[in-house]
Amino acid sequence: MQNVTNRVFYCYLIMILFKMVTVLFFVPLLMVFLSCSTLIDGAVREGGAADITVRATLEPRTIALIRSLRGFMGDAADAPLLDGAAISSSVANAPGVRDVSLVNTSPSALTGSISVSNVADFLVAGDAQGRFITFTEGPSPGSSSIIVNLDRESAPALIARLSPELEGYLSALMAPVVLGETMTRQQYLGLVGMIYGRALADEIAAARIRASIEFPRPLTQVRGGTASGNRAEFDIALVDLLVLEQPLRYEVSW
Repeated sequence: MQNVTNRVFYCYLIMILFKMVTVLFFVPLLMVFLSCSTLIDGAVREGGAADITVRATLEPRTIALIRSLRGFMGDAADAPLLDGAAISSSVANAPGVRDVSLVNTSPSALTGSISVSNVADFLVAGDAQGRFITFTEGPSPGSSSIIVNLDRESAPALIARLSPELEGYLSALMAPVVLGETMTRQQYLGLVGMIYGRALADEIAAARIRASIEFPRPLTQVRGGTASGNRAEFDIALVDLLVLEQPLRYEVSW
């Protein structure tokens, strides 16, 4: 544990010096999909198109961290922590996105929608090797499916495709998924507690991403979540995504 902590601590010190400006002006995509209070409601259509509604609110310690970093660089104190217009612009440039509209309900909260032309193309970089979503469609029950795989190899590439600024923010949070470190959940939360304080570590530990996705037909199988009719429900711990101690696989068949 001590060796891991030392390596990541020194890596953090170096990164924060060179990435501070990037961190302060990042497009906080993480906070849309991975903030401490995030609700995602979506529908996958025949042919693979999808519509997603997002409601995200930052939690107090996360707000304090961002404001502290911005204050250090002299940024405006009343600047939105979640800038709906800026995030919309960044997401709109991601592969597979047809339309996006995100608006602020407060400086630290937003709501809106994202329309995906085809889930198989969402955030794909080049060939099939760049896919983290596999989509198959068939006419009979159980012949259509969506499989999502995230591991220590695919997740960094996904983050880079979302936004270069996101990588800088996650580096400031010392997330193993971008630092390339192998850590357990407990080791990572201990490191965050050492650098930023126990309260922020506890906030990250408690953070959940809750998603409810509707599909064209009744579901025949759900892995990593629960099924009710043609709707799948997922409840994912944020720290599992930041650490990826084990690969994450989600599968829905209908």
